[in-house]
Amino acid sequence: MVFKQLQKSFQLNNWSIRYKLILHFLLISILPSLVIGLLMGWIVNGIVEKQVNGHTMQLIDNVNKSLDYYAGNIQNISYFISMNPEIQAFLSEGKTAIDDDHEEYRLSKFLQGFTSLYSEVAGIIVVRPNGDYFSNEMYARTSESLTEENWYQEAVSAKGIFKIIGHPANRNVTTHSNYKDNEVVSVVRAIQDPDTQMTLGVVLIDLKLRVIAETVRDVRLGKSGYLMVINDQGESIYAPRNSKIGSLDMSLLGQQPSGMFAQTVGSQKLQFIYQKSSFTNWTTVGVFAVQDSVQEIKDINLYLVTFVFIVCMLGIAASYYLSHSISRPISQLASFMRKVEEGNMSIRIPEEREDEIGLLGRSFNKMLSQMTRLISQVLAEQRLKREAELRSLQAHIQPHFLYNTLDTIQWLARKDGAKEATEMVEALSKLFRIGLSKGQEMIPLTDEIEHIRSYLKIQQTRYKDKLNYTIDAAGSGDDLYVLKLILQPLVENAIYHGIKERRGPGMITIRAMISEDLLELVIEDDGAGMTEARLEALRAVLQAVPSVSDAGAAQRAEAAAAADRPQGQTASYGLRNVQERIRLSFGEAYGITIASKEKTGTTVIIKHPIIHRKGQSTHDTQMEGVNRG
Repeated sequence: MVFKQLQKSFQLNNWSIRYKLILHFLLISILPSLVIGLLMGWIVNGIVEKQVNGHTMQLIDNVNKSLDYYAGNIQNISYFISMNPEIQAFLSEGKTAIDDDHEEYRLSKFLQGFTSLYSEVAGIIVVRPNGDYFSNEMYARTSESLTEENWYQEAVSAKGIFKIIGHPANRNVTTHSNYKDNEVVSVVRAIQDPDTQMTLGVVLIDLKLRVIAETVRDVRLGKSGYLMVINDQGESIYAPRNSKIGSLDMSLLGQQPSGMFAQTVGSQKLQFIYQKSSFTNWTTVGVFAVQDSVQEIKDINLYLVTFVFIVCMLGIAASYYLSHSISRPISQLASFMRKVEEGNMSIRIPEEREDEIGLLGRSFNKMLSQMTRLISQVLAEQRLKREAELRSLQAHIQPHFLYNTLDTIQWLARKDGAKEATEMVEALSKLFRIGLSKGQEMIPLTDEIEHIRSYLKIQQTRYKDKLNYTIDAAGSGDDLYVLKLILQPLVENAIYHGIKERRGPGMITIRAMISEDLLELVIEDDGAGMTEARLEALRAVLQAVPSVSDAGAAQRAEAAAAADRPQGQTASYGLRNVQERIRLSFGEAYGITIASKEKTGTTVIIKHPIIHRKGQSTHDTQMEGVNRG
């Protein structure tokens, strides 16, 4: 049971319109904002990471170019020294020592010119195979031959190719400035005889690491990142003081000249971006904490989250406001409808809005007004119907007494042999008997025809040859029922306003015509007829029956008809009474229609529904209701 209630509460159709609107507005405002925020975060993170890596790689490339430039200068210096004619002559003479002070001075000044011109040069020394050397600032620490040094052997092995040795280690050479081993990088070149390819000597040049430090010093990678330079063995050529890396495993760099990787050093995860120089074989490595790049991304994500949060808050506020502005008038309208259901028909919705809700409210007010008017009309019609029934009941009292009296007179006249008087009394007796009909409002059509035949027989006796009539009701059937006494008032009008007003004898024709769902009773006379104005006024009177709201119009139409009648002529109360009875019983689709032409005659048609005996037609309920009335 609880599960069914929960399931019912989660069905969208069971939600109020306010919550449906809130959900709708949230979906179209917050959900796209979240999706856009996530998408932007993902894209921006990728772009930032790519830009950071690209920027770092560009810095490393610039540093490599600077180092290549300095290394290129040193290479050129070694080349100029090895190709200098005086040095070539000195090395090729085979002297055991420089015995000419002037020549030694000249060669030293030549080497000193390079150290003066290139501040990155810490010192230059030229060594012969026999161990003799000359230099501007460098000298041997001990008397041991410099040809036994590793750097000398590597230069000879390189056969005249420029070679970068790296930091000096345990060598027998020093300078007047006394640079530390980790403050310089040594390069060597063997000077060979062009003809015999024999080594004539070796040039050793120390490069100050200060120039590398100045090149790399201003480069900043994030908050704590830095650049370092390593050789092809992974050993550090240059690293700042805050460096946490002494050497790198070259297998991490792989075979590519550039790339990136991450490694955890101690408790910190570091990002490495590297690029190798094809000239120096040194690799410049950018080292920075992953947290630094992540922090920038976090900052951007914080801005995005803040933006999405503000959009969501605005979306929620807008959703509540819009849903309230839409659902509130609908709720008010529903509240008014509930009050109407409770029977308060006088309530009205304020017509202040101009939107669809306002249009609905005005339509609702109009519907209530129409319902109130229709209820009042129905009550008035019921009152008129009860009054008509009361008048009918009162009218039945006297004919019942006259009917019994006429029976007695007929019996006495027949006894005395007064045949004509007997026929008159018999016709009048039938007239009253059918008029009473035991209090029934609906009578067979045959009785209604018999009633009008008795009435015309009496009138023909009165008017002699002035009045002639025919009745054609053959085939009408004994099972058809009609409202009683609907022909007599119309025939009476035909006699008094038609036949009586014309010269010579007149004819009244009565016909009953039956179609599928309609019975038409036609009363036609060739009397005096009526004018067009009087006919229109009479039609207006009949059209206004039985609408209570149009009673004033009916009275005005009757007054116009009365003004057009000859003086002393009575109003057509019979026509109105028949029209009222038919419409109150069966509706406005039925009733009387009149056609007339002055000095030609008048035709009156009664449209009556087909009503059969009880149990034989769908109209039985109508007949029963009328009979009970």
